[in-house]
Amino acid sequence: MTAAALAMSELELDALSELVNIGVSRAAASLRDMANEEVRLSVPSVSVLSAQEAAKLLGAREKGNLVAIHQAFAGDFRGRALLIFPETNSLELVRAVSGSDLPLEDIIDLEQEALGETGNIILNGCLGTIGNLLHRSLTVSLPEVLRGQGEEIFNLAGNLREGDVVLFLFIDFSLKKSAVRGYIAMLMDLPGLTSLRALLSDYIDRESSGTSGTHAQP
Repeated sequence: MTAAALAMSELELDALSELVNIGVSRAAASLRDMANEEVRLSVPSVSVLSAQEAAKLLGAREKGNLVAIHQAFAGDFRGRALLIFPETNSLELVRAVSGSDLPLEDIIDLEQEALGETGNIILNGCLGTIGNLLHRSLTVSLPEVLRGQGEEIFNLAGNLREGDVVLFLFIDFSLKKSAVRGYIAMLMDLPGLTSLRALLSDYIDRESSGTSGTHAQP
């Protein structure tokens, strides 16, 4: 796949970053209620990569074991969404959102359920907000927790195909006692990316003309 086929304009990337940041801000509010402490989430960068490039990038950045919460989404554009953490970060996150003061080694039994719930909140916050602000509805599957190394984590969610693309979002969590880094990856085929770009173009036109109706607040 050529770089031109993947390239999004600066306006499209800015619009997508805006939508995702609104979504994670809403998710942070929900996590704050769960953890009973301040939770800040930010998405400092958004990249559009081929599936192979995304797998190599994740493998290069993260040498240890990873945990990913996977959900499929469908609607006017469809694909798969992954919330990915280094395994050690995931345990810190579970302790934070569960409100547990137990040592990390004692909360392993809580991890699977808490990760699924946390991933569901964050991914639904992002996907739901993107859908709402693009004036489209998306259906999202139940969360599935996956474990693996960097380059294999995408294939665990379903085999990557030559034409697949990945919207790769770096995400930072700031908790009272720790900072947790992670990633959101949205895997789509080229028709799915084309549909998303058309919807982003409509969203940009509405915003620039002031006809968007209601503006969502974080």
